[in-house]
Amino acid sequence: MIMDTNTSANHTGKNILNSDVEVKGNIKFAGELTFEGKLDGEIHSDGVLTLGESAVINGNIAAQSVVVRGKITGNITAKDKIEIKAKAEVFGDVRATKLAIEEGVIFVGKTEVNPNKVSPTPLPTRQAEPPKSQEPATKLAGR
Repeated sequence: MIMDTNTSANHTGKNILNSDVEVKGNIKFAGELTFEGKLDGEIHSDGVLTLGESAVINGNIAAQSVVVRGKITGNITAKDKIEIKAKAEVFGDVRATKLAIEEGVIFVGKTEVNPNKVSPTPLPTRQAEPPKSQEPATKLAGR
């Protein structure tokens, strides 16, 4: 099944797209979505996204929470939490307030985890130390 349009689910129930689904376009949903298929596009939601083991995503994801078990080439942004499960492959940056990465994950990218949404504080400037007084060199007696 190949869909070449934008897909939008308006109800807030649990949605499942199985491994035989291929989507070219963007997906928007509310509630929960378990995605097992292939996507060439983006996913946007205020809900919970679970990418199954057979999921292959080429595009960015923005959701409330994301659980990754499949393969994604793109950035993931979550308002709450990102969980990257064993055997998952992530090639892109991840940004969330909470992040959990299991052993066995392939992850190539940068992370930004900021639970309190604080701004970075500048490093304290180091004051120059006064030069240490040099003790006079002692002369060695010649032969």
